[in-house]
Amino acid sequence: MQADGYSLDDKRQETPENNDIADIVARYHNLAQEQDRKRTDKSFFVPLNEIQVNNYDLSINRYKEVIHEEKHYEKPAVILEKIHLLDIERQKGLSALEALLKI
Repeated sequence: MQADGYSLDDKRQETPENNDIADIVARYHNLAQEQDRKRTDKSFFVPLNEIQVNNYDLSINRYKEVIHEEKHYEKPAVILEKIHLLDIERQKGLSALEALLKI
């Protein structure tokens, strides 16, 4: 569960848009449809023997599979060149605006 319908500050104000309880209850009442969920999903089943092997540690991170996406970025020189070209365009636009306003 990520949210219980209340803010995490000391005021604990109601936030209905951030409430997982109804989803949890619905999933609990439909356990047969939950059997095939993957470990990358928000919720999933873990076999009892696996929990026992982990000394009954119920930490989600022990069982959840996280897929990391590798990000590729352009080389810094390419990024700097793009910024330089944008700056030239910005300067031309500013000059045109100044000419229109006769400043």
